[in-house]
Amino acid sequence: MAVRAAVLPAVGAQLEMTAIDLPDPGPGQVRVRLAAAGVCHSDLSLSNGTMRVPVPAVLGHEGAGTVVSVGEGVTHVSPGTPVVLNWAPSCGSCHACALGEVWLCANALNGAADVYARTADGTDLHPGLNVAAFAEETVVPASCVLPLPEGVPLTDAALLGCAVLTGYGAVHHSAKVRPGETVAVFGAGGVGLATLQSARIAGASRIIAVDVSAEKEELARAAGATDYVLASDTTPREIRALTGKQGVDVAVECVGRAVSIRAAWDSTRRGGRTTVVGIGGKDQEVTFNALEIFHWGRTLSGCVYGNTDPARDLPVLAEHVREGRLDLSALVTERIPLEGIPAAFENMLAGKGGRALVVF
Repeated sequence: MAVRAAVLPAVGAQLEMTAIDLPDPGPGQVRVRLAAAGVCHSDLSLSNGTMRVPVPAVLGHEGAGTVVSVGEGVTHVSPGTPVVLNWAPSCGSCHACALGEVWLCANALNGAADVYARTADGTDLHPGLNVAAFAEETVVPASCVLPLPEGVPLTDAALLGCAVLTGYGAVHHSAKVRPGETVAVFGAGGVGLATLQSARIAGASRIIAVDVSAEKEELARAAGATDYVLASDTTPREIRALTGKQGVDVAVECVGRAVSIRAAWDSTRRGGRTTVVGIGGKDQEVTFNALEIFHWGRTLSGCVYGNTDPARDLPVLAEHVREGRLDLSALVTERIPLEGIPAAFENMLAGKGGRALVVF
């Protein structure tokens, strides 16, 4: 059956909106009709080669929709079940999974190399980051779909597949923010806004948003920021001035650039925690000297997918949504058709907006 999709023909090329031939689900597979897909910076990183992806491919890893049909052996969902796509399913058997660190699963992205569909002329297509959400429908392994808990709007639920899990996990699992602590969040895009909301949920006493764009201040404050700082060479100094000259207890970097990682580190108090969520290129090198590492006693840690277990954390996030503590719609700055993805990529490069949501 043919469906419309945004195809990346080659790394660095423009996306092509075209019809693709999507087969029926085989054993252990699920076919999903997408309700919405978030346009994440990771998709841009895949398209421009910062992260490697087999091509041609259909990108999009943050999505939600309704099950159309299931293959043999699938029992946890059935036709009509609303689901969230899980782009990084854990295998349960590798070393990381055995340690309970499912977000580091060695086999999570194996499916990205599979052929899951074909173009009209018969060219093989790969599912970018497993789930190929930039299409009207997709076929994925059963492990890539999680039933959506009740009370969460299906369209907005797409954001639970990456931005919200990542931001929530960065605060609650990686940095482990405690009530009363101070937090700085570098970057007020989709993940950054989710991180701000999560810091508020965690009970942070002061939440400082940092971004290069003055236009994002209103979004950041609506998400929970108590203060807004325009990124500059003096950002660490401004943050220390807001925190009694100490620096914040926790800094979360959501950009993936050397300058912002360094600024987040310099804005963290002695003995504090700096968590890096942003995905940067190999050219983004951050340097530290041995004396400052000893003197400041700070912890610097990477954070993959928010250090989350989606199966465990999705019901928790749904409860926050139902109780009004987490506002998914506040993370969306524009709702666009499938053809609007290239323009959304350009906005990301320009540092504009929070999260664009493709609505089918």
